[in-house]
Amino acid sequence: MAATAPQPSSPPSPPSPLTAWLAARPVWLVAVLAALAAAAVAESFTLLARGAGVEMVAAGVGEDEATAIAVGAVARSVVLWSLGGIVLAVLLERLARRAVRGAGRPARVFAVCAGTFTILSLAGPGFAPHTADSTQAVLACTHLLAGAVVIPVVARRLACL
Repeated sequence: MAATAPQPSSPPSPPSPLTAWLAARPVWLVAVLAALAAAAVAESFTLLARGAGVEMVAAGVGEDEATAIAVGAVARSVVLWSLGGIVLAVLLERLARRAVRGAGRPARVFAVCAGTFTILSLAGPGFAPHTADSTQAVLACTHLLAGAVVIPVVARRLACL
């Protein structure tokens, strides 16, 4: 059996411009900007659905009749529900910086928690009474779009710790 010479390790590649930009910003700012971007994406998708003829009328849990979903309501809801994710991201950052036991992977913890919450949030549109299937589908897609915008960006920033 022939021995192979150890291969010299290549120097680490420099971070991408996006990673460098994220790493230079506070976690709370990255999370807020991601939430605002997600709100814009989700509201734009809702506006496209409205333009395609989807009637955006839904009833909340316990309501007897559906009411119209106002333009801007989806964006407002994304920002409101993102506050929990922003608080979680900042808390994970602080725990990681203080080397608290179990806080060694803040990006992974955030991604798992936020991803789980996103999946659980699909129950809202799924169980909305007196709501057309097309509206339920659009609302479910807005949840997934918001998660697809926020989670990778904030997790990538937390990975820079």
